[in-house]
Amino acid sequence: MGREVLRAIGAGERTFTNIARAAGGIAHSTLTRAADLLIDKHVVAAELPVSLHPSKERRYRVADPYLRFWLAFLDPHMAEIERMRGDLTLARIRERWTSWRGRAVEPLIREALARILPDGSMPTAPVVGGYWTRSNDVEIDLVGADREPVAKQLLFLGSIKWLETSPFDAHDLAALQKHRAALTDDPIPLVAVSRSGVNCSGLQATYGPEDLLSAWRARRG
Repeated sequence: MGREVLRAIGAGERTFTNIARAAGGIAHSTLTRAADLLIDKHVVAAELPVSLHPSKERRYRVADPYLRFWLAFLDPHMAEIERMRGDLTLARIRERWTSWRGRAVEPLIREALARILPDGSMPTAPVVGGYWTRSNDVEIDLVGADREPVAKQLLFLGSIKWLETSPFDAHDLAALQKHRAALTDDPIPLVAVSRSGVNCSGLQATYGPEDLLSAWRARRG
């Protein structure tokens, strides 16, 4: 049963109910045991929204990005690859790559920011997570806080835009500000992480690919 649960999560299902349905309609008790085993073995990560209030909206993801790629694009289509129709598989990867990659980089970016901070404009963030609601009407890519999942203090909120030719712009900033207002009335600093730069003002800090790579370089002095 663990394999079916892992495949469901690898295919992109993130909530308990959707995973149970994708895994064949298994009982919640069976899914709980399978998920707990995968989490204990660090194959799957389970995360809660980081905010000032408790939430039960747990989400699941495959912890290793290479395994996540395999489960999303290759494992379901091994039969066509074995028939020497890898061209179909490759076309599917190209079609879905941008949206898949956008999700895949989120945990890596959060980890990078946790390693980078503090810097010249942002304080240390003991926790860098995300925030979402059940309906996803509010979804914030980056939430810096003093602890998780229920924080005493939110340090910053941020958005990730990981596209080759589209910078983070005023429209993205307006969406982030709207989501901040849904989470808190406080003027918490806003940050943006963008692959293609930023062309608007109103952010406390911005980070690009080179900044993120520096998180894994040895610091001297």
